[in-house]
Amino acid sequence: MHESRLETQNTPWKSLYKLGGAAALFAILVALTDIGLTFLPGGAEAPGTMTAIEWFDLFQDNWFLGLRNLGLLPNILTLCLLIPLFLALYAVHRRTNEAYAALAVIISLVGTAIYLANNAAFPMWALSAKYAAATTEAQRTLLAAAGEAILARGEDFTPGSFTGILFAEIATIVISLVMHQGGIFSKATAYAGILGGLFLAIFTIWSTFIPVFFEVAVMLAMIGGLSSIVWYILTARRLFQLGRQSQ
Repeated sequence: MHESRLETQNTPWKSLYKLGGAAALFAILVALTDIGLTFLPGGAEAPGTMTAIEWFDLFQDNWFLGLRNLGLLPNILTLCLLIPLFLALYAVHRRTNEAYAALAVIISLVGTAIYLANNAAFPMWALSAKYAAATTEAQRTLLAAAGEAILARGEDFTPGSFTGILFAEIATIVISLVMHQGGIFSKATAYAGILGGLFLAIFTIWSTFIPVFFEVAVMLAMIGGLSSIVWYILTARRLFQLGRQSQ
């Protein structure tokens, strides 16, 4: 192994490697939970098809499913888990390709900040409680209008959330290219990340701007999601190996 690659395994950042590996494993759990919830009644709705009042009703019937369908699973939790994972991958590659590893971290952080700032899940949950408690038609009309505004800004796979999600997927592609060139992770790991990020990016663009044939777009998301799970598994395994070797 190249001297610079060996050096990355002997840094004092071993705890960050392990944290990144643990974050990848939790991301797998989030993804599998999200897939399971998809098969529940109301667990899969085409983006932009529900009104604010329908979302309020869903939150009153099942608040967790409402949060999930507005991005709690997988986007909010996954984006948060990607922060320590990308930092760990930066630490691993800081001797081999620091510039592009740092670029991937920056793109990921910017995408996460944009998405979390605009996401509609918790604001809609709060409005649903106010809507349920409203006593006049005027109050309900006002709350419904506020809900529509929030949905326009931050419902998943609509233009309001597009930039944040796409940035995260681009960051995955960039860091996977770094992994491919760095020689520290296997080529299979890098290819899984590139494939996952690419298919999910295509799905994001399709589902956001081409609402027809949404079922076909979901097939792309499935390919991207499965590839991402493989990437998480292989990345976590290697990060734990590097964490042990650094001791």
